Amino acid sequence: MYQQQKKTLIFVLWVLGYIAFLLSVRRMWTGKYVRNPLARLVFTNMLSENEETETQEGSNLGNSQWYQCSPELLGESVKSLFIQNHLDSGTSAFLKKSIEKSGWIFTQLFQSFVSTIFSPLVSRTSINGLLGRGSMFVFSPEQFQRLLQIHPEWRAERLLDLGAGDGGVTEVMAVHFRKVYVTEVSLPMIWNLQRRNYSVLGIDEWHQTGCKYHVISCLNLLDRCDDPLLLLRNIKRSLVPRTGRLILAVVLPFQPYVEVVGGKWQRPKERLRIKGKLWEDQVTELSNDVFQSLGFEVEAVTRLPYLCEGDMYKDYYVLNDAVFVLKVS
Repeated sequence: MYQQQKKTLIFVLWVLGYIAFLLSVRRMWTGKYVRNPLARLVFTNMLSENEETETQEGSNLGNSQWYQCSPELLGESVKSLFIQNHLDSGTSAFLKKSIEKSGWIFTQLFQSFVSTIFSPLVSRTSINGLLGRGSMFVFSPEQFQRLLQIHPEWRAERLLDLGAGDGGVTEVMAVHFRKVYVTEVSLPMIWNLQRRNYSVLGIDEWHQTGCKYHVISCLNLLDRCDDPLLLLRNIKRSLVPRTGRLILAVVLPFQPYVEVVGGKWQRPKERLRIKGKLWEDQVTELSNDVFQSLGFEVEAVTRLPYLCEGDMYKDYYVLNDAVFVLKVS
């Protein structure tokens, strides 16, 4: 009995110590790096861009950081295809929600504790699926429509979203399609997708069903799969002839890694070597060397922030995305 009580006491003390550590780290990050007045000012300036009331400094910190491209640095075949985007209401709503959720202290403590316990056994993606956190944002409905050059009432037959995650980004596109198909590796994420009534296909069968899709989305998957070139070839064969389109988002600079069980990362078997240091250089390299060699033609390209819900350390996370609309040459 005494030994059991001793083990219980040690466990309780460990949990309390862990929570105290997380709280101290949260104070350090939120007090010094995240929630300071300057960070709030930057976000406020970004929200005010559409109202044209921001200062020049606010514009540089906001629009320039996330959306601006220098078209003169793009290749001749690409520069005329660039679409300028900006912080819109859909993106602002996601940021506000993420900031609010990062302030739910007890929820964040619980999620951080669970993540620490299970991360040696389960992938981070699956943990996020179980906890209902870490939702992603690529584009708003208006940005999606501008990319495809469609109106809000436009409808097509079939959408396939590869690596759909929890389905948050899929939902933006799904309203334009009568049937939505998805693929996903993580079982908890698959459960989320099934609850949204999407048809889940196996990661090795979606290109073997004989079905042709009017739009295939491959969002931030190219740098997280073992065989990116094979993936693009299978997509090409699965598009509806002539009118089919691929929406491809790639985080730049291009740094390919594949997540394995235990939250570890390893290099993919097949590596795409994208030359250039600037965002514009890598966009041109992808367009001229990778896509053209596979028989794709760029129809449109834009720069968007790839956003992820935050945690107790940061309000949100952001990476630089290049989002392409491709058609078969």
